Amino acid sequence: VLEGVATSFPQTEEIIENGKVSGMTATDVQKILNLKHAWEFILDRDVVASLSNYYMLSHIARLVNEGFFAEGGRIRGVPVTIGGSSYVPPLPNELEVKDRIREIAEENDEAINVAIKLCLYCMTTQIFLDGNKRASVIFANHYLIAHGGGFLVIPEKEVPQFKQLLVKYYEGEDISVIATFLKERCWKTI
Repeated sequence: VLEGVATSFPQTEEIIENGKVSGMTATDVQKILNLKHAWEFILDRDVVASLSNYYMLSHIARLVNEGFFAEGGRIRGVPVTIGGSSYVPPLPNELEVKDRIREIAEENDEAINVAIKLCLYCMTTQIFLDGNKRASVIFANHYLIAHGGGFLVIPEKEVPQFKQLLVKYYEGEDISVIATFLKERCWKTI
């Protein structure tokens, strides 16, 4: 839903179990299967024990973009715009991105706060040509799960407000507004 793939829960379940469902585009089916593969990857016992770093994010982006881009986990080298926003992200510098992700991941803060900062940094930076929101959320979840901090999921009913807050954040609103929303409405613990 976050990326405009409008499927019901039963349709998503059918795609995950059988790889197909009638009345859906191949692109939407591929996006859902890619998300499944990315989640399977981060939940692997060895992977969840690995660092949440640029290389992890790049591999997640590669999985999310599989079938759409030959190198979906490669840092973008062309300008992009963000629909509905005046914010134009600058071209990312690989060394700066690596350093910033490492700095955030090493912060001495609650796991949820670090995960939210990782997620929003990656979304705002628009590191890849496509799939940034999908890869960022899964990357944040890798960090959260690895640190026993639950998981972050944006429920369908919260997507419109999340997108509004994200645009405001892109355009300069303080991180505390969207971070509070994510903690109160999207953070799940067991």
